[in-house]
Amino acid sequence: MLSANTIDIPDESHCMKKTLLTCLTALISGMLAFTPAFADELGVAVAANFTAPMRLIAQGFEADSGHKLRLSYGSTGKFYAQIRNGAPFDVFLSADNTTTLRLENDGLAVAGSRFIYATGRLVLWSAQPGLVDGTGAVLKSQSFRHLAIAAPKLAPYGAAAIQTMQGLGLINSLQARLVQGESIGQAYSFVVSGNAELGFVAMSQVFQDGKFKSGSAWTVPSKLHKPIVQEAALLTRAKDSRAAAEFLSYLKSAPAKAVMLSFGYQ
Repeated sequence: MLSANTIDIPDESHCMKKTLLTCLTALISGMLAFTPAFADELGVAVAANFTAPMRLIAQGFEADSGHKLRLSYGSTGKFYAQIRNGAPFDVFLSADNTTTLRLENDGLAVAGSRFIYATGRLVLWSAQPGLVDGTGAVLKSQSFRHLAIAAPKLAPYGAAAIQTMQGLGLINSLQARLVQGESIGQAYSFVVSGNAELGFVAMSQVFQDGKFKSGSAWTVPSKLHKPIVQEAALLTRAKDSRAAAEFLSYLKSAPAKAVMLSFGYQ
């Protein structure tokens, strides 16, 4: 009687499952190996006036690049002090074009990396409809007790507000009514909360898509103050960062510029 050796023939579905598992394992391993090499997290110091557009720009950049942005908002002067004291920022978006130059002279910003990303507009604004007229004549009235501005020594928009009042010949009569916030963000908060009936704020805080969002406003003629030219700079600690270079390039892109225009920047 003939006997035959028993041969185990693998089940076809088992082979397919094993092959699929092997492929998925390899794919996941490849993705994990890819991410640290090409994705990074950046610390970005952002002037407070640019808060709203920066949030939208960050979303677009992160979606396109895979990088993550760690955003901090505040006054330009305060950020200057923090960067000098070693704050872990990679990119600085200033509200002027002098602080970035100072950082470059200090050796804290990469020479040649500075560029203008936006020109801001100053607005006299109130949360109350009808309080601010189209010419700013309310500043000469007695219809308000407090006028909010950003600290002129820390915030370029605050300096522009002082220049405006000087140009109108009203600085002395308004001095006692001024309430100062550390940044333009805090000045805006004073007006929103009602602690000040009106204030000089950044257009980007109250304007979007071609119209003012609420309240009443007067767009200050640019001839009344020095241009609010806002510069970005690559900080020295990130001079070799590919992610930082990509972000600064994105800031010059058409999608980023479209966002800025929608908030009233020039």
